[in-house]
Amino acid sequence: MEHIGQTDKRAKMGLLQSDELYKYILESSVFPREAEPLKELREVTARQPLNFLMTAPDAGQFMALILKTLNAKKTIEIGVYTGYSLLLTALSIPEDGKVLALDINRKTYEIGLPYIQKAGVEHKIDFIQSQALPVLDKLLEDKENEGGFDFAFVDADRENILNYHERLMKLLKIGGIVIYDNTLWGGTVALPDPSSAPEARKPDWHLAVEFNKALAADLRVQIAQAPLGDGITICRRLY
Repeated sequence: MEHIGQTDKRAKMGLLQSDELYKYILESSVFPREAEPLKELREVTARQPLNFLMTAPDAGQFMALILKTLNAKKTIEIGVYTGYSLLLTALSIPEDGKVLALDINRKTYEIGLPYIQKAGVEHKIDFIQSQALPVLDKLLEDKENEGGFDFAFVDADRENILNYHERLMKLLKIGGIVIYDNTLWGGTVALPDPSSAPEARKPDWHLAVEFNKALAADLRVQIAQAPLGDGITICRRLY
């Protein structure tokens, strides 16, 4: 049996152990339901040098379902890149909904901006070019923001992910949901150590493993991991 994580190729197309099955999922249920602006942005992003940073379409489809189920109106996104997940969120929330989008790189956001504008949802997005922690801390200075958000999506640096989690546990309402991307780290979290992981996965391997342990021990949240994209963890705030 091939050891999971021996190659980074699977991390880019998902964690399923069959390329054919993953292709079937995309072609049978994901792409037929994908809005045209999302498809166009996905294809443009695929031509970017860091295209692997884009949220996987199957994970995006799941996220849209969660947003609709929650009837989320006020959301946070940490880590935007070209904005595939941001556009998906803006399309999924009501006309009067808002997404607070945080990223240090405005240039990559502007790659996706024409598609956001074409979809007619730019008015739902408040993009802030900044490190996320100062913005989150600023929000928490106002007590009215505590419990004020319905949903959050985090696809950002591993070094601060636990810091993001702590802030989001105050900003999300009880029953609100945060989805963390890349929590299975290309399947390498199942390895006993990072020595046999692809080079690109080695530096943050310990951070991914420790984050998963921290979430499993956090009684403030109900959690579920799913092998969508690079692995996602869904957390529902309990108190």
